[in-house]
Amino acid sequence: MHGMTCHGNEISHRETVRQKCGDDESGAVTEKGHIIDSLGEQQLLLPSKVNAALAANDRAKYLLTLLQAARTRAEYPERWSSDLRSERLACGVEDSSLDEVVGRSESAGPGSLFIPRAGELVQQLFSEVQTMLDPLAAEDSGLRQRLQARRDALGPVASENMTAGQIDELAHGERERGDSVHIVVMDAHKALNRLQVLIATETIDGARAYAIETPDRPLIHAFMVGVQRTAPLKFDHPGLGTTATRTGERLVIQNDIGTTDAHVMVIHVEGLQVTLTYTDVHLQRLLFFQSLFARWNVAWDDTRLRRDEDVEDGAYHLSVGRYAAPDAGTLAEYLSFLGSRLVFLIDWNRARKRLRGFLPKASVISVLRWAADNDIGHMAFLRAGGEQLIYDALEFALRGQVRAGQPLHEVLGEAGASEYVKSVFRTCTRALLQGEPESFIQDSVRAELLGHFRSGQQGLFDVASEHAAWIVELASAVRDGVLQWRLPDAQVRIKGYATRAKEWETRADELVNRARQSERPGDASAFFRSLLESADDIADELEDAVFHMTLLPPSASTHPAYTPLRNLGQLVVQGAQEYLKVIETARHVRRGGAREDTSDFLEAIHRIMAIERRSDAAQREVEIALAQADGDFRALYMTAEAAKNLEQAADALMHCGLRMRDHVMRDVLAA
Repeated sequence: MHGMTCHGNEISHRETVRQKCGDDESGAVTEKGHIIDSLGEQQLLLPSKVNAALAANDRAKYLLTLLQAARTRAEYPERWSSDLRSERLACGVEDSSLDEVVGRSESAGPGSLFIPRAGELVQQLFSEVQTMLDPLAAEDSGLRQRLQARRDALGPVASENMTAGQIDELAHGERERGDSVHIVVMDAHKALNRLQVLIATETIDGARAYAIETPDRPLIHAFMVGVQRTAPLKFDHPGLGTTATRTGERLVIQNDIGTTDAHVMVIHVEGLQVTLTYTDVHLQRLLFFQSLFARWNVAWDDTRLRRDEDVEDGAYHLSVGRYAAPDAGTLAEYLSFLGSRLVFLIDWNRARKRLRGFLPKASVISVLRWAADNDIGHMAFLRAGGEQLIYDALEFALRGQVRAGQPLHEVLGEAGASEYVKSVFRTCTRALLQGEPESFIQDSVRAELLGHFRSGQQGLFDVASEHAAWIVELASAVRDGVLQWRLPDAQVRIKGYATRAKEWETRADELVNRARQSERPGDASAFFRSLLESADDIADELEDAVFHMTLLPPSASTHPAYTPLRNLGQLVVQGAQEYLKVIETARHVRRGGAREDTSDFLEAIHRIMAIERRSDAAQREVEIALAQADGDFRALYMTAEAAKNLEQAADALMHCGLRMRDHVMRDVLAA
């Protein structure tokens, strides 16, 4: 598979191939250009040459990628391979037959590759690089000499055959291995970007613009409105520099985003169509950026990995997004939104890493997405101290209650920790924008954490209080059942109480399960989970007491044990009510707090203890009455079991009250 060779000096052939690649502007000089040139004002042609050079840069990179992909296909035919159609369209190449090059490439023997139109592609590559060098200063011959040296080192290329070494000579990006056409392209692109800033003929809302047309101005304005609306959120970080120009039918807007070489965004606007080409060394940030456009119906091509030893990590990711606006107004709105999102990419990966010690990975991304969606951002958080700000707040607010290295989401729960970090972002952003001192931010973040911590504690108290309220209901059902024994429909009423008691006991069980699910190591949730498990024994005893009462015969109401059993039921209700008071008063007790709160809490504890002693006496009275009386064994047994349930419930109420007392005295007042 050999054909004629080409060495890159045939101008007529070069122009033919250039037309195939869609470059209908840079191949010939216009009549106006001839006049300007004849007047000795060659510098007026520079903007159009830079336009052509930047367009040639896109095509040169596409051709390098095409040759690399063809080589991979030829050497590893079993692997999936892309036809690079998206890349071709993104750089403005119209020749659709190039989409067949990769798929038709194959091995042609040891070291030899069959690549359709290989000679033509190499010829075009050198032509595009030469176009890139055209606007650069003539006296700066270093790039030209390097390009010529690469041309000489490459040697002749057959029309449809190349060696793997020749492709490597063209496309490698490792400077330690020596020069290559790829490296020349990268260096020329950097020089063009510097030149582009210098030759801008006007500034549109902060964007350096040149060679634009009247319809371009409102589009550039719309984009810059978005950029400037959120730009203050980067504070003094460099980035967001914008240039705009026109290439043929397309308005081209480029933004430098931040300072990373491979972090680039190029926007092409043609009619109502917007094509966005975005490159990033961090795939997670690229995916995050795509997620910001959920409501805009942007069509994203598959993200592709590009190997390049000259950038961070030796590779970067490229994605192309396309948006078709229904009308001019929506187009402007989309461009404005697009411009407003860029600030949230600056130092995004640094913010992500800073948050990993506080939240799970998914929650970190969710918080960063929230910060972008709400125009708050993460840069203020980084500037105000980042993760150290939160560590200091933890040390201040929890005072040793958290073990070293314990994630924030184990202290506040995942949802609570996410809400707290959001509040930190919000506080930092507002404070820095308003010029507040660093001490104000530290105090605000500490106060916010105290609030979140107390909210979490209050949530635990809410669960315990609700559980205690169900115990009061159960105790009341037992008491009312005993009181209504002497009514004609006592059995029906008691069975109704039993049904309700079973439902209430089930609800109490659900609260215990909630406490178990919310338990987090190192905080009070473990105590409350244990407390509710103990308190659930009270609910079980009371439900059993009602059940035993349903088995009593009607004659039980005349039994001598009736009165002491009634008294025992009333005491358990009083104990349950005091236990509910213990929970409610405990939530207000704190170190340095009001003495009245502590006094109310301790008084409720002591009333429960007194009620438990009276319950012991009441149960003994029931046992004495049963021992002295004759009658139905069933009535005697069920009465004894009901009394036993009530006494054990009173005993469990006292133990739960004492556990709450120990927790408050040890972990709250003595903390």
